[in-house]
This record gives sequence, C-alpha cells and structure tokens, in this order.
Amino acid sequence: MTVQGPAALEVLGLNAGYGNVPIIHDLSMTVREASVTTLIGGNGAGKTTLMRVLSGLIDATSGVVRFQGRDITRSPPHDRVNSGLILIPEGRLVFPKMTVAQNLRLGAITHRARASHAAMVKDVYARFPRLKERSTQLAGTMSGGEQQMLALGRGLMGKPRLLLMDEPTLGLAPIMVKQVFQAIEELRRDGFTILLAEQNARRALELADDAYVIENGRIKLSGHSADLMKSDDVRRIYLGC
Repeated sequence: MTVQGPAALEVLGLNAGYGNVPIIHDLSMTVREASVTTLIGGNGAGKTTLMRVLSGLIDATSGVVRFQGRDITRSPPHDRVNSGLILIPEGRLVFPKMTVAQNLRLGAITHRARASHAAMVKDVYARFPRLKERSTQLAGTMSGGEQQMLALGRGLMGKPRLLLMDEPTLGLAPIMVKQVFQAIEELRRDGFTILLAEQNARRALELADDAYVIENGRIKLSGHSADLMKSDDVRRIYLGC
C-alpha cells in the first residue's frame, strides 16, 4: 500500500502475543496524519491485541512501532499517553462509581493535558451535549451508548495526537451506532488522526480514508477504503454482497 502524506504511526514487522501464544504475525501498517484508518476483521482476527500492543499494554516480541517519528516499541503505556497516543478501549471501561465530570477529569491526567483542562471540558461538552446534561451522574448508571460517548470524551481530554478506537460500536443499539459514527466523522473533519478497529465493516470503510484487513494476526489486504469496498473478497466476506 502506498501511503501519501506524513505518517503519524508506522508499524514494521510487528510480532506479539500472550505468553507463548503468538497472535500478531509480521504485521506492518501506516496511519497518516489527519486521517481515519480502519482495521477490519472478524472476531479473533487480532484487532484488539494489536491495539493493546500499540498502546503499550502488551509487549511486542519483535518489530518496530514508531509514533511521530519516534521509536516507542519499548516505551511504557504512560509515556505513550504523555506523547498523545490515546486508547479508547473495547468495552468502554468507564469508572462506574465516578461521575461523568470525574471520568473526564481523569482523562486529563497528564501534565500536558491538565494545563488545558477547562478548555477541553468545554470542547467535550460541545461535542457531546448529553454528557454536559449528566455531568453529575454516576457513569455506571448511564446507557451503553452514553458510556461510549463518555469514553470518547475521556479520550479527547488527553489531547490526543492519535486516537486508537477499539470496537467503539460493539454491543450498541443501531441508533447509538449511528451517533458514534457521526461523532467519529466530526472528529475526522476537525483533523484528528484515528485508527479505528471495527466489526461494522461497511460503515467503517465508508468513513475511513485508508483500510487494512486483518486475518489471523496478519494483514491480508490494504489500500484506500474506497478501493477495498470494490474488492470481491471484501464484499463477499465482510459486506455480505
């Protein structure tokens, strides 16, 4: 795949897994600045494992991860967060016994983000008015869709240079799926750089600039999203047509 424009993230020959069980195999990919790159694949394909490796939650066994031109392959998770690499994890993982406002405050835990906390809260509430309405509500009492909006907002509080979104629509009702994709589209228009792992292949490909198809921890296809939507294999396996 030929990637045009500067790279925010470069992954070269990455291998990783859990203990002695390899999951990611010789994987290479690039995420361009100010673009949305989607990673599609079935359950167990390796999407979440890759996201965990990129965020530093799982160590790579070999290969290289570069972020903003810097080798972060062995950097700890907090260093990656400090540099603006922010993971919005699968399952949302909000703090259920804390309020919306408290969850957002935790998103601005780094020194760089704390300095502009007030401005970021204002921006998040403008993007997600429901969160402002429920700022004093315990996160655990919110619906799944509202919790996903909170997870997105918490990620934005960290002043991300790259957002890693792992299955943001998983388990949501159709109306909330639509709202989440609308929020991602707005972030795209505002120039955010996003790597999106998503099972809703059709919607993800419609939204993204570039795309990678992952199977059994390996990249099988890559290219511009519009081109992949024309691929017979992608249409048959992921789009059901």
